[in-house]
Amino acid sequence: MELGKLSKILKNNDIVLAIGLVIIVVMMVIPIPAPFLDLLLTVNISLAVVILLVCLYTQEPLDYSSFPTVLLIATLFRLGLNVSSTRLILLNGQAGNVISSFGEFVVGGNYVVGAVIFCILVLINFMVITGGATRVAEVSARFTLDKMPGKQLSIDADLNSGLINEDQAKERRKKLERETDFYGTMDGASKFVKGDATAGIVITVINIVGGLIIGVIQLHMDITQALGTYTILTVGDGLVSQIPALLISTATGLIVSRASGKDESLSVDIKNEMFSDPRVLGVVAGLLGFMGIVPGMPTIPFLTIAAVAGFLAFKKAQEKQEVIQAAEVQAQEQAQQDKLGKKEKRAKATRESVMELLNVDTIEIEVGYRLVQLLNVEMGGDLLERIAQIRRQTALDLGIILPSIRVRDNLQLSPNSYQIKLKGVPLETGDVYPERYLAMTAGDPVGNLSINGIHAIEPAFGLPALWIEAKDKDLAEMSGYTVVSASAVISTHITEVIKKCASEILSRYDVQQLIDNLKKEVSEDYVNDIMKDISIADVQIVMQNLLKEGVAVRDLKTILETISLQAKTVGKQPQFLTEHVRVALSRNICKQNLSDTGELFVITLSPDIEQTIAKGVSPDGQSVSLDPSFTKRMIEQMNLELEKAITATGNQPVILCQAPIRYLFRRLIETPYPQIAVMSYAELNPSVKVRPLGMIKLS
Repeated sequence: MELGKLSKILKNNDIVLAIGLVIIVVMMVIPIPAPFLDLLLTVNISLAVVILLVCLYTQEPLDYSSFPTVLLIATLFRLGLNVSSTRLILLNGQAGNVISSFGEFVVGGNYVVGAVIFCILVLINFMVITGGATRVAEVSARFTLDKMPGKQLSIDADLNSGLINEDQAKERRKKLERETDFYGTMDGASKFVKGDATAGIVITVINIVGGLIIGVIQLHMDITQALGTYTILTVGDGLVSQIPALLISTATGLIVSRASGKDESLSVDIKNEMFSDPRVLGVVAGLLGFMGIVPGMPTIPFLTIAAVAGFLAFKKAQEKQEVIQAAEVQAQEQAQQDKLGKKEKRAKATRESVMELLNVDTIEIEVGYRLVQLLNVEMGGDLLERIAQIRRQTALDLGIILPSIRVRDNLQLSPNSYQIKLKGVPLETGDVYPERYLAMTAGDPVGNLSINGIHAIEPAFGLPALWIEAKDKDLAEMSGYTVVSASAVISTHITEVIKKCASEILSRYDVQQLIDNLKKEVSEDYVNDIMKDISIADVQIVMQNLLKEGVAVRDLKTILETISLQAKTVGKQPQFLTEHVRVALSRNICKQNLSDTGELFVITLSPDIEQTIAKGVSPDGQSVSLDPSFTKRMIEQMNLELEKAITATGNQPVILCQAPIRYLFRRLIETPYPQIAVMSYAELNPSVKVRPLGMIKLS
């Protein structure tokens, strides 16, 4: 029973690690017997060998991501052993068989030789290996952090261009984050190794001085006897500590100097990179053979190594020739197969190539050949980065995740043209000049401006503009113009197209992903309970209705709760569900329609217009039948009121009406006024200050 409990404890890595750390700390405070110290010293040497071999066979530094923590624990363990051995040496004049063996056998009982060997090991460890590993860790951490923004942009560019999907991009970002954390941690962890080497020197000096004082003064030894006894023990202790320290320092140097991205272990890389070229081995063999026959030189060592190098060169040359012959034979066979099976391959490829043509990207941008430089980061192009920002900003503003936006060149377009496609159909086009800037203004410019340029219309908002040269940019800005680059013009145009077409972009798959994400953030049982009475299609239609009027769907939790609740009372009619969701999102709707002054400017409908529209509603509530002359007069009055309101405030007002007719009135005016927001009185938030600017009436 007791053995079973012990086995369970040993299988729990967390418990074993915690017990080990406690033992290390206790070693520094409580004396431990010499036999137990021998066991721990053996464990220390074994642990150092294991760490060295793991670092040697690790293919990438990230494969041993726990190394900084292991380095700290190993250093702390070694210092604890130093404290325990020092206590035994000074108290008892002996510290177990391991230290005595190193002191007597390794250095032959001669404390002078032992001291020299110890000093050499300390110098090698402290000045060469530890110093080099620390420097490499610092440089690796610095360059890794410097390269992080570029690598992040590269991931975003590959994602936007369709080379990788969301999961692959997420995995690459996670690896990049782990790499940055690893090298940053190694920069600090390497200081442990350096400090441990310094502590080893100090502890050795303290042991020798303390041993002499205790031996001569307390134990009344002869100074020669005391020096021999305590120096041999101290040197043995130092060697027992420095050998594992040297191994771990070497492991640190290996792990931080290991180039990432390798597919083989270090030994395989060294073999392939250093001893695979027969020309190199042949030159070495010839040089060593010549030195072996020079009078006065040791003939046997040089000729022996020359023979080994010559044999390796001969074998490598044979292997290389065999590889070349095998490649030639394979190439001939492949050529024959291509010649015999050309018709079969052509027939087989026909169906696959046709199937590829059926794939349609949701959003696609095609550019003329002069605009390709906007996609090249090395040439200063930032369009791909801006597209990545558009995807992030759309998620914040509208609450939807855009699919990857594919960008490709199209030689059929004019050189400076681009076109935006939605589901394979060209939607909008524009012309930009990569080497110029677009200067535009909504009113008269400040001061007198005399700049030559290419007259144009800004594609997103239709403002008059001028394509100017780079040298005139500062003058245009000082004169009151808004000056933007060609990439900014295209990205702004894309953003506006996405806002107008957000309801078409949102697919059922996108809705499913948003709901799955909500399950992770809130609770899977909670979301499943909400979705019990409604379907993904119900949610998609409501979200599309909201996006069609520019209402963000980021608050998915409120949307689902409202749809689920109202579906049980008013049914699953999308129009009614949408209106109830709008009321639930009233705070957000009011906020996005506020003016620059923080007020909500509104134009109301007169009661007679509202009554006329209400009487014309069909029985199913989906359409309205009105006299054309009534509709014409209402639109004319609406034009006058909107013009007066915009002139007076400089802001576009909201049309305010009763809740039962809001949806139908919006459908009446959505063709002539797609950007005008229509709200019901039920959607007004009590905290919003409403400022009426007029009323649409027929008399």
